[in-house]
Amino acid sequence: MTPLLLSSYTATTCLGSGLEATLAGLRDNRSGLKPCVFETVTLDTWIGEVVAVDAQKLPKNLIRFDCRNNRLVQLGLEADGFAERVREAIARYGKSRVGVFLGTSTAGILQTELAYRRCDPVTGALPEDFIYRSTHNSFSLAEFAREYFGLEGPAMAVSTACSSSAKVFAAAARQLACGTIDAAIVGGVDTLCLTTLYGFASLQLTSPEPCRPYDMARNGISVGEGAAFALLERVPAQPSSGSVLLLGVGESSDAYHMSSPHPEGLGARLAMEAALRSAGLPASAIDYINLHGTATPANDAAEGKAVVALFGDQVPCSSTKGATGHTLGAAGAVEAVICALAMTNDLLPGSPHTKTRDPAIPLNYQLISRSGKVRHALSNSFGFGGSNCSLVLGVTP
Repeated sequence: MTPLLLSSYTATTCLGSGLEATLAGLRDNRSGLKPCVFETVTLDTWIGEVVAVDAQKLPKNLIRFDCRNNRLVQLGLEADGFAERVREAIARYGKSRVGVFLGTSTAGILQTELAYRRCDPVTGALPEDFIYRSTHNSFSLAEFAREYFGLEGPAMAVSTACSSSAKVFAAAARQLACGTIDAAIVGGVDTLCLTTLYGFASLQLTSPEPCRPYDMARNGISVGEGAAFALLERVPAQPSSGSVLLLGVGESSDAYHMSSPHPEGLGARLAMEAALRSAGLPASAIDYINLHGTATPANDAAEGKAVVALFGDQVPCSSTKGATGHTLGAAGAVEAVICALAMTNDLLPGSPHTKTRDPAIPLNYQLISRSGKVRHALSNSFGFGGSNCSLVLGVTP
């Protein structure tokens, strides 16, 4: 593919709001996870909560979008001056030439959960102030972002579980290649809700302690929430030093099982191979891999097999979900931004809470963050049902 410039990017997770807080957390090998005290949930698990979400107030003209997910959309857009960079792009290209491509898994489903508590006791009708389209609907965050900036170009939401906000990079790249747009807001937002917390618990996938990706005693995920965005544009003739580029994308669908990965990591390997082909790079060019690494026994084992088959045991890699929790539909974008920070700050991120590497997975797995030159990074995002996506990013010298 033709490389694209990430002219601006930002991330907000339980580590904090914006790049500075995220980078500080990564450098310090710190985790934002805490015991679950969310809403009425009574589960013995840890979560990654963004505490500033509740204080967000949406503009009056967009109040119909008010829900936890869209409040986090706004919080994320306003971090690091990202919204201002978007407005500058709109001024350059026009409001019909900037697209919106956002990923989520559950969008504003919490709003529906809260509405059900207020059902009419006789008829069962939902309260009149509940608006499905602009809250629960998976498209609501894309529609909200589009109206937030007064855009008139294409907008779409991708909901493919945990690969959602990695796949939006591919969708936007295709539209830029077609010439339908000149810039794209890409990213993902997912927020805590009862459905995901109780749902993953019912599948026996949540851990009673902070998640420990690739640990020999790993026993489940820590659900998190987050928002991450990037502004994609065509690369100028002479990009400045330290510019972050999207070099390649790879997608696959192994359709092995609704909630378990292919045991040999077939879909994961296909996605990584496709991303390398798209970038025109050999596996030896990758300096760091941000693993999907959810800390479930099956997921880490399958991904590990695929990574070893392609890269051997030399490339530094880690899962940063011990720091942020598994942000589900936002994970792809959050971890793409983490890769950008790794490349622009000579950082190899560690894996908070992981103590003992699983000897059955022979990777060069980083327990503690350390300095290291990263010119090319690969980020993996694999979703339920075998929906897989890998991104290759690079930085200009």
